[in-house]
Amino acid sequence: MKNFPFIILLTLLLPTLAVPYNQNISSKVFQKINKSEYTLVVEGFDWGAAVSKVILPLDDSIFMANGNNFSVDVKRATTCRELKPEEANGKLKILFAYASDERANRVNKGNHITLVLHVAPFETLNSPMMYFGDNPICNGNRWVDFQLRITHKETNQIWNKEKNRIIPLVDKFNLTGRFTNKNVHLTYADYAPPLSEEKSPLIIWLHGAGEGGKDPSIALLANRAANYASQEIQTFFGGAFVLVPQTPTFWMDNGEGKYTTGEVNDMYNDSLMELIKDYVKKNPRIDKNRIYIGGCSNGGYMTLKLILLHPKYFAAGFPSAIAYQAKHITNEQIKAIKDVPIWFIHSEDDPVCQVEETVIPIYKRLKEANAKNAHLSLFNHVVDITNQFGGNDFHYHGHLSWIYSHANKCQLDYDGTPVILNGNPVSLMGWMARQSN
Repeated sequence: MKNFPFIILLTLLLPTLAVPYNQNISSKVFQKINKSEYTLVVEGFDWGAAVSKVILPLDDSIFMANGNNFSVDVKRATTCRELKPEEANGKLKILFAYASDERANRVNKGNHITLVLHVAPFETLNSPMMYFGDNPICNGNRWVDFQLRITHKETNQIWNKEKNRIIPLVDKFNLTGRFTNKNVHLTYADYAPPLSEEKSPLIIWLHGAGEGGKDPSIALLANRAANYASQEIQTFFGGAFVLVPQTPTFWMDNGEGKYTTGEVNDMYNDSLMELIKDYVKKNPRIDKNRIYIGGCSNGGYMTLKLILLHPKYFAAGFPSAIAYQAKHITNEQIKAIKDVPIWFIHSEDDPVCQVEETVIPIYKRLKEANAKNAHLSLFNHVVDITNQFGGNDFHYHGHLSWIYSHANKCQLDYDGTPVILNGNPVSLMGWMARQSN
């Protein structure tokens, strides 16, 4: 009871101390700002790329910030097609704000404010990327012109020029990779882990049909492939190289601009394999006995294609939403790959690569051939694994089963039991990291 008067006094003073302090920040800092530039933070999420934060420079230092004092207007444009009004203009929702440095790191006192924006799979306006399908001008995912106008409501201070763009994880990659084999030109992104006493494995990821082109950042962000460079996944491997090749069209291109599902040869597998071998040769720190390959949809097709052609080269495969038709794989091919560790990922409601035509018969035929290290995580639906948008009740398009791959959310086999390794249940990455030729 001795402290009671002090507590009463402190409680009465706190509102008096806090409110004017925040008001002083507005009047003393924002009224004399001379800067109009901002920095975007673009992150890869399960559904694709989104602008998650905006960093505003100040002339003075602050201790705190209030997101309610700002508004963010966005304008999006592209030469691919005319955008609908709801796709082109609008306001972005601010969740909160904090004092930061120039890279959005939270600090006790800083000369920047970071606005944290609301992002969601059903929010179109906060994405600097769009999917254009089979648009004759632009095919698949493409960056769009993305401009913001941030206003401080009390002083009408405006930031309307993008100065910089931070893309976590993607910024760790080299995006300048180029490789030519005969008349085929491929681009690629790659990540090299820190130096270590032992050689490091290599993870290869092959994108889907919507990520072709000549800009590897699209292959990294449009389906969150950059996550293989995250600390969470790198820890499983003690550090791993990551190679993300990109095709100028799509992996299943039969050479005439049409899709093959295995009935005829595609035009890229030979050049892609040469790229992989060249990359391994140029990076002697790679452990040649621990090269892992995975991909989604088109990339799932190509993953299996390369394993079929080079069954002794890869230590393991992890294809998702595989687009290879089972009827085009012979029994001799099944026998040739039965000893290759493969973990398939697919969703039962995939309308693009239907399970009865692709992954289930391939998996069953491998098991009938006595494949001891073949697994299939078959999900009922592709759901919100973050529990931010409804959890199991929120369903993505059934084709997007690679969401589970990138987030390392595969633990169960086709029969619903855990995948066991050395007597213990393992996740996809935990399993893969232990595979070796």
